[in-house]
Amino acid sequence: MTVARSVADVLDEHVVFEVECIDRMYCNVYVPQLQHAGGLLGFVQRHLGFPVASTAPLAKITDRFALEVHRYADTQQIPWVDFAKGQRKDDVMRDRLATFTHDEGVVFIGRAQEKTKLFRTEKRRDRDGRSYPWIVASTGVVNQFYFYCVDADFGPFFLKFCSYFPDNAKLCINGNHWAQRQAAKAGIGFTPLDNAFAAVDDPVALQAICDRLGEEQIDALLRKWLAILPHPFTPADRAAGYRYDISILQAEFSLTQTLDRPVTGRVFFEQVIRDNLDTGRPDQVSLIFDRRLKRRGPRATPGRYRTRVITEGVTPSLHVDFKHTGIKQYHKQGTALRTETTINDTRDFQIGKRLVNLPALREIGFWANRRLLRVQRLDHDPITAASALHTITNPITTETGTRVPGLRLGLQRSHALPAALQLFRLQPDGFRNTDIRALLAQLRGLPDTAVSSGQTTYDLRRLRVHGLIERIPHSHRYRSPTPAYTPPCFSPASTTGSSPPAWPT
Repeated sequence: MTVARSVADVLDEHVVFEVECIDRMYCNVYVPQLQHAGGLLGFVQRHLGFPVASTAPLAKITDRFALEVHRYADTQQIPWVDFAKGQRKDDVMRDRLATFTHDEGVVFIGRAQEKTKLFRTEKRRDRDGRSYPWIVASTGVVNQFYFYCVDADFGPFFLKFCSYFPDNAKLCINGNHWAQRQAAKAGIGFTPLDNAFAAVDDPVALQAICDRLGEEQIDALLRKWLAILPHPFTPADRAAGYRYDISILQAEFSLTQTLDRPVTGRVFFEQVIRDNLDTGRPDQVSLIFDRRLKRRGPRATPGRYRTRVITEGVTPSLHVDFKHTGIKQYHKQGTALRTETTINDTRDFQIGKRLVNLPALREIGFWANRRLLRVQRLDHDPITAASALHTITNPITTETGTRVPGLRLGLQRSHALPAALQLFRLQPDGFRNTDIRALLAQLRGLPDTAVSSGQTTYDLRRLRVHGLIERIPHSHRYRSPTPAYTPPCFSPASTTGSSPPAWPT
């Protein structure tokens, strides 16, 4: 067995198996009608029957829910934990989970005071100077009830309720734990690696299981445990339409590539850290997320555009930021290469936050992982194989017997063609012969009139036959189906080498 020498060697020859899976998901659980002052006013006046616009009638609901939580802990003999300031809740869960012997149930209930959005009543005055109550949005530090549970299908998770009306909640799950439970039920042998897999008997079947996790399974988990745990709303409230819905607050999408031995991972990170410290720059981030970034102007793209290398002990991790999204790459327990894309705001990609948008979001997350690896591979070796070079330089004979020559890389004309295509790769309506002609002349150091329309037509035909561009039907315009190959002397960075999915709008 040879030792890997580069990023390309690691990814091509030393990955035993790989698994793509939704990792940690943090979801908002809320009643849509009660997220604004007008909806809360309707609940007080129309549903509860109080004529005043005040939150005072809601205090009884808050007290009743807190009492039910305490009663549930007493009757079910569930441990109660008051979290101290700065205490890691996951550490408490890990310690108590080690002694939890049931297949399913509540491990413990925790209470913590946290700042959250809520509604308050303030006094206002009318034109005659008389005061009246009014409901306004505000913030406050109130009790939060954490239900740390184990589910037969999802494994460990927690559901956190705000004790103050409208009792918004947070649901946190881990898709890899779900996949482990489902693999065990399907009889697939595996060795767990924390929230991943160190070894598996059938990687294809395991990937099929991971692909099944979606909005239906997550929604079913919430409905199941809302029926088990104390519920803030009465049956009459739910019958009136005040029911919980789910939106995505944070979603992690992981690609775990198990390596043949630890030294392979160390070789990978030595190469990546040395060659990819500029990955967070705007021109490099745009390669990963395939988005056009604006650095200036009133609609400039927000973001810090940075690359961080964080070392914990002797294990480094690479972090790349884009808007509210981040990619983390690290050597997981000396066994696997882990690449995670964490999306903290779905609006970064013009996608809604409702759980029904999870399929579109997972496509973006998994694609970003692949594109990062592709960029890292090409940064080390812009031509990954001889076939990539031969595809461009070798002549092609069409089905009708016409011989179309390739692009001779020794000619300046051949270098100018793919370099000019880079300027049009994000144009949705493509480009015309006249659009690219002046650019070709500039790249070759010639006057604008020196490159003729016929010469450009001939060059575009060569690019089209070689698959570097395609003609838009029923028009005289062209577009790049894939990011064009750019010779090293013209390349500002590496290219992705594969076509992105259609971004949802």
